Amino acid sequence: MEIKAKPVIDGKFWILEGEGNRVGILQKDEADKFVMLSKDNRSTFKDLKSIEKKFGKNFFVSAKPVDVKATNEIYSFATNCEPHNPMYDLKKKLPLFTKSDASKSVYCAGYYAIKFEKGWVRSFCPKLITVQRYEYKGPFKTEMELRQVLSNVNR
Repeated sequence: MEIKAKPVIDGKFWILEGEGNRVGILQKDEADKFVMLSKDNRSTFKDLKSIEKKFGKNFFVSAKPVDVKATNEIYSFATNCEPHNPMYDLKKKLPLFTKSDASKSVYCAGYYAIKFEKGWVRSFCPKLITVQRYEYKGPFKTEMELRQVLSNVNR
């Protein structure tokens, strides 16, 4: 089985995959050594070259930037999946979508602050029914806008 290391944190943490399944992790420790952990094995390597020597030059998969914004937004609000059936509620000013063409569950695109019994909580793409049942603030286009509002309401 050929194992590949996919970066999670560049130069510090990798997920090890073999035949499309996760088989372990590789991490850089405090002593700048590399520790490889799998279900039944623990190995330590002094540097990246020694890992490549054992597993081959193509062991490390390069990190490719992911452009989430390109297809996962409606009305300039981010979504957590590919949106289907985009709608805009003019009264409440909410960008709405479903997660599939046949779905009956409607979600709100963007970031929201929702007030539950225990206080204000941040939410990304909540269900429309949640926004209808509870007090909310939003939608916001970025998480930074949401954090600013949350810090103001939690004072």
